[in-house]
Amino acid sequence: METGKVTVEKVDGKSTVTRCFSKYPLKFIIPTKVGPSKSDAVWIYTLTYGGGIVSGDSISSEFNIGDGCTTVLTTQASTKVYKSLGSKCSEQFLEARIGRDSLLAVIPDPVTCFSTARYSQKQVFRVLSDSNLVIVDWITSGRHESGEKWDFDLYKSTNNIFLDHDQPLFLDTVLLEQGNIAAITERMRDYQVIAMVIILGPKLKHIQTQVQEHVKMIMSEQLQVPFVGLRGHIKSNSSICFTKPPFIASCSLFGPKVLEALIESPTDLRLGETTNLHGVQSHLHYSASLVGH
Repeated sequence: METGKVTVEKVDGKSTVTRCFSKYPLKFIIPTKVGPSKSDAVWIYTLTYGGGIVSGDSISSEFNIGDGCTTVLTTQASTKVYKSLGSKCSEQFLEARIGRDSLLAVIPDPVTCFSTARYSQKQVFRVLSDSNLVIVDWITSGRHESGEKWDFDLYKSTNNIFLDHDQPLFLDTVLLEQGNIAAITERMRDYQVIAMVIILGPKLKHIQTQVQEHVKMIMSEQLQVPFVGLRGHIKSNSSICFTKPPFIASCSLFGPKVLEALIESPTDLRLGETTNLHGVQSHLHYSASLVGH
């Protein structure tokens, strides 16, 4: 059952919320002013009563972004998923339609799952050839101040993008589940964050190029190999020491003008801090002028 719906349309030449509906446990906050007064962007903050998602919650929301509109969907704090009771799974579903020459930026704070939590989310985006879309989807390892690192039972996140309503453009699922052979924390090997950034659309081409070049540069520095001589022999150097990189980043193009960047960072999380997305985050600042921030 739908728990939230928002429609954004052009009214007197400005992006305007023309319909907004939500019910427990979901709530929308739409400030009247964010950023410069001349900016044409609607900011929508999503939150849940109680400050998080409770075991067994099922949240479904729909967003319709009209032609030429700019919308930012974000949160006020990390999405907390509380402990599972009786193996109940909390679920969240989002579907968004982005019109011609429109921009939707989905840039929430990261998901933080408590110990034993079970959480599944699915986001479906329907775009046109000239739609623009930014998605940031990330999860932390948990509540470090409580000694929890990858202690949840299940986390599943699916992101699907369809072009012209039904042509699959991007289909992706991240699944982390406690197993009988190895716990999640063993498989993650001290990495504390998984983040994915998807950048699509002609308005964002400049960011796509910047991110691709930056990831190539930082990972070539992270994964330097010993010098190989002309005969193919590795020249010994006692100063060379291979260690696990502090973060792993990769990016790839798929479909028309789409860039995916996957960032993992082992940065310790402290209360009041967010993990760092390294250079990718700085490149996303380019889009600040597009969303009025």
